[in-house]
Amino acid sequence: MRILFIGGTGLISSACSAAAVAAGHELWVLNRGRSALGGFAAPGHVLTADATDEAAVRAAVTGLSWDVVVQWIGYAPSQVEQDIGVFGEVGQYVFISSASVYAKPPAHWIITEDTPKVNPYWSYARDKIGCELVLREAHDKSGFPMTIVRPSLTYGPSQIPVVIGSWDKPYTIIDRMRRGAKIIVPGDGTSIWTLTHNTDFAQGLMGLLGQPAALGEDFHITSDEALTWNQIYSLVGAAAGAEPDIVHVPTAGIIAADPTEEGSLRGDKMYSTVFDNTKLRRLVPGYTPVKSFAQGIRETVAWFDADAGRRQIDQAANARWDRLAAVYSDALAKAAG
Repeated sequence: MRILFIGGTGLISSACSAAAVAAGHELWVLNRGRSALGGFAAPGHVLTADATDEAAVRAAVTGLSWDVVVQWIGYAPSQVEQDIGVFGEVGQYVFISSASVYAKPPAHWIITEDTPKVNPYWSYARDKIGCELVLREAHDKSGFPMTIVRPSLTYGPSQIPVVIGSWDKPYTIIDRMRRGAKIIVPGDGTSIWTLTHNTDFAQGLMGLLGQPAALGEDFHITSDEALTWNQIYSLVGAAAGAEPDIVHVPTAGIIAADPTEEGSLRGDKMYSTVFDNTKLRRLVPGYTPVKSFAQGIRETVAWFDADAGRRQIDQAANARWDRLAAVYSDALAKAAG
């Protein structure tokens, strides 16, 4: 198949780019050409444009066509509306949404694609919901051949998936563990979460591409492994060769110290959540996530350890976490005394 990835160099999409090339597909990418991550498309198949600039995108794709277009970096309904106009003749348009779109707090800890989609806490999730609504309307009115895919917290060599960490400088949490600094975990750490390795996600996505039965449908692609946050931090520590010194802090306390955490916590990760992959397996019966978190996080820590340039520290986050940990550690000591 001829496949265009809009984006294609991010944490998840880079693994899917590698999988597409390995499967023998003709991969093209369209992005601004600014990512430090390596690309997998042949040099002649790299299109440079700002994906939010319709004129630039139309100029870049003039005279070209694809069987599948995958939109990795669509964060606003206006972007999706633009794509419907530009790629209206494509065989399949795949929108990478987010599992954060589901109702918070959830009515049930097992999430299916039919779970209501409403998120009052996180604008990112609400924008993804808006994008999905635009696509659903286009499919219902004109048959636009869309497929919606919802990943959850997906990681790979360059990202450490914790609930309180630095997304831009993820090694910060490893550094804290190794030097014995306090590690903040929301609540009592017993809520359940699902972490998916980017190569497992790629396996699921490849199975959906070019599938007529996937048109007009939505799918989870996640791991089947469910772990508590305490277990997740313990496995991160084991991979780093350190025992995490955890202090459990109420979600409200974390948000008080850093209001930007509200979306990620109340809008996503504070609830026990397991994603049902039954619908995906109906179309991709061979889908089997193979990377356990214990194995994946060892590989991730090794990736950071292999190059000092990757081990950047978020000092602002460190200061914020130190202050918050001190407040709650002192409160616990006073309560015990």
